[in-house]
Amino acid sequence: MNICIDIDGTITDPYYWIESANKYFNKNITADEVTQYELHKIIGITRDEYTDFYNKIKFELHSEETIRKDALEVIQKLAELNNIYFVTAREKCLEIVTHKYLNKYEIPYDGVYVLGSAHKVGTAKNLNCDIFIEDSYENAIELSKSNFKVLLVDTNYNRLPLNQNITRVLNWNEIYNTIEKMLLQEKAM
Repeated sequence: MNICIDIDGTITDPYYWIESANKYFNKNITADEVTQYELHKIIGITRDEYTDFYNKIKFELHSEETIRKDALEVIQKLAELNNIYFVTAREKCLEIVTHKYLNKYEIPYDGVYVLGSAHKVGTAKNLNCDIFIEDSYENAIELSKSNFKVLLVDTNYNRLPLNQNITRVLNWNEIYNTIEKMLLQEKAM
């Protein structure tokens, strides 16, 4: 199978940015308050203010993100029999940082696509993606409407109604079990 995986919030802690934002903006935001994807609205600032903050720390921030529990082990198991492609909306200037991050954790992959855009359908089509693992609700909806099977990693900011092509998963072990079930179902057909 060809498995496409988002990075930020999917293999990494989805709330990795809170500590830096709290220090920078003198706030006290908690993970429970992150109920939407537009971070500037949560912090109570303009989009431009958030963009300025992000541009100042993005290289450091994406180098030091913590990896989600069990993500490495599950991806290693999946990579034994499947193709693993990381497809991220990160800006193109973060391509080297992205490769360094994945290599630092010895995360196996067959390709890394740093798109500079949240629109991932074209890349998923080019990769003949069978399953896309994502944390962004909007991306999951867009991918699912193009008939991709999506595993949506549960976060406080993506708890909205799902369609038939999206399965909510709570952690990486559940991702593994869900993919195993999908493979068994395909073999039975």
